[in-house]
Amino acid sequence: MTAATAIRVAVRRRPRLATWAAASWLALLSLLALGAGLLPLVAPDAPVGGPNLPPFAAFPEVLGTDGIGRSVLSRLVYGARISLAVSLGATLLAAVAGGLLGVLAAYLRGVAESAIGVLLDAILAFPPLLLLLALAAVVRPGVGTLVVSLGLLFVPPFARLAKAAALSRLSREYFVAAQALGAGHGRLLFRELLPGCVAPVASYAVVTAAMMIMMEGALSFLGVGIPPPAPSWGAMIAAGKDFLAVAPQLVLVPCAAMFLTVLAFNTAGERLRAWAGEVS
Repeated sequence: MTAATAIRVAVRRRPRLATWAAASWLALLSLLALGAGLLPLVAPDAPVGGPNLPPFAAFPEVLGTDGIGRSVLSRLVYGARISLAVSLGATLLAAVAGGLLGVLAAYLRGVAESAIGVLLDAILAFPPLLLLLALAAVVRPGVGTLVVSLGLLFVPPFARLAKAAALSRLSREYFVAAQALGAGHGRLLFRELLPGCVAPVASYAVVTAAMMIMMEGALSFLGVGIPPPAPSWGAMIAAGKDFLAVAPQLVLVPCAAMFLTVLAFNTAGERLRAWAGEVS
């Protein structure tokens, strides 16, 4: 094998290795989050030892304890459950609502398209952080509040993406043929237009899930996300910053978990985007 051939093989293999690594991390994180209650972990809000114990100082607390003696490992795993629940729930809400609105705007056109456009522009007119802070002040913070508020913020991008995908399919042969054969509105919408929008919306949804994790972490860091004592990666970083000089792992561990998760979602999203471009 020549050097040029070896380089081409390595370039082709690198995206596959990155994709498999991202999928493996997301699968492991999902299993830990779903099975947290079955694992031999202490309660995330229960003190298990002295404060700020370093990693591997005591078994099974391999990641040490936080400033009030709670297990960092337990809080990290249970925090993954909260972060994934908020991220995936908000992404699903935004993808479904935005996708339906975009397809309806492309299909109905006229007054309906203008009304949907005004609604999306009204959502985009609010500064995201200000809107989230206002919702947190009015409604009790929690997983449900974050899912709804973050999901609503991302409805416009999904709607515009779905609308563009639907418009590109209005002139396709299968859609024109279905119209000519007298297909009803339901069939045209849900059998002809909507399936063609799934691939681009799904690829964007994976990337959006990464942004949702960062936004949930930022809100929890600011104290307007998941209320204590529920574990959250952003809240762990906020609590650990006061001990950064003596126990830097309290910040580094949740930051590393968030970084790897966001990187994995972005890597998987890029792969899905390439696949969506091939099938469209």
